[in-house]
Amino acid sequence: MADEPRELAHFHSESGQVIGMDLPLDEHMQDKVTKGYLRRVNPDGSPWQEPVDDTEDTGSELTNGVPPRPAVNAAKAEWVGYAVNALGMDPNDAEAATKQDLIDLAK
Repeated sequence: MADEPRELAHFHSESGQVIGMDLPLDEHMQDKVTKGYLRRVNPDGSPWQEPVDDTEDTGSELTNGVPPRPAVNAAKAEWVGYAVNALGMDPNDAEAATKQDLIDLAK
């Protein structure tokens, strides 16, 4: 049985390098993406945008590359990612804040 082909995605790492990783990401790396430590980019480092599929409405469209504001009951990791990506907060500062602090900053 042959291995299924894997999709290669590029990410801007914490060290500032563009690195390629196979999708789907493992849980640890996906958590780093969710929190904003890793940001998906094109192979040349330019901002990556999710391909638009007009046939499906996922309700999670990005606005200018920024994810929508999470629900109040969303996991803290989603709020950390929102604070980093939408509010420009440093990932370490966002991680150190409480979930309620992040919610209050987004108001």
